Amino acid sequence: MNIPTFTVLGGGPTVLMLHGIGGGHLAFAPQVESLASAGYRAVAWDMPGYGRSAPIEPYTFKGLAQSCITLIEALLAGDEERRCAVSGPDSPATQRRARPGGITLLGHSMGGMVAQEVVARRPELVSRLILCGTSPSFGKPDGDWQREFIAQRTAPLDAGQSMSDLAEVLVPQMVGPDSLPEGVRLAAHCMGQVPGSTYRRALEALVTFDRRANLPQIHVPTLLVAGEHDRNAPPPVMKKMAAAIAGSTYLEMPGVGHLQNLEAPDEFDTLVLNFLALPRALLH
Repeated sequence: MNIPTFTVLGGGPTVLMLHGIGGGHLAFAPQVESLASAGYRAVAWDMPGYGRSAPIEPYTFKGLAQSCITLIEALLAGDEERRCAVSGPDSPATQRRARPGGITLLGHSMGGMVAQEVVARRPELVSRLILCGTSPSFGKPDGDWQREFIAQRTAPLDAGQSMSDLAEVLVPQMVGPDSLPEGVRLAAHCMGQVPGSTYRRALEALVTFDRRANLPQIHVPTLLVAGEHDRNAPPPVMKKMAAAIAGSTYLEMPGVGHLQNLEAPDEFDTLVLNFLALPRALLH
């Protein structure tokens, strides 16, 4: 399987960021800079079909998770090569690290669903998990509400509008009253760059997601971040989700909606960096 395209900045423990349905690697531009400055290797991917990442067929969460796993394994393999180059293949330090550890996986919205799918399939690859503005299920794909959701989201495209036109309408509906205008503009720019065909396939996949049964099987330190005004992943949904993940931490950001990391990037970055700085022993 082809490795998806990604952007990377900094060196240190890896934090891999997975964007939502209207995003792309640029949706994490503030976090890439902040995390790299704080001593982390900040990686933001383009989900298959986004940016220069090749689309996959069929477009399913199984396939998206496998693409993510392929990237994680490549990142971990690169870590091992660098360690061997510095320490030598037979050094005690290299021997102690012969089995690569996991990475921190940060997923927003649909990216949070991909993150849950990765943890369900290959839990050993993830050492910490950050879930933002997401949920453990979307519902049955044959339900009336799901069909109506897809129809509403694709109607402007069916009428000949562009993804940029769609973004100008949808993004303002997703943010809270205290959102940073520059962040809202970046969110609209990202959505405007998404190919319409990819957006349609992603919507069709979105309504199939259901990993509620796996929440109790998540055993890594987990942070869940909700936006006070998020109507896509409301705080009560994320609180219930957090209650099902043993030892998880739930935080709610006031004044913002669904795009927390762009609406209030400084506050969001502080929450993430504080979580990453905590010793594992204090998280369980």
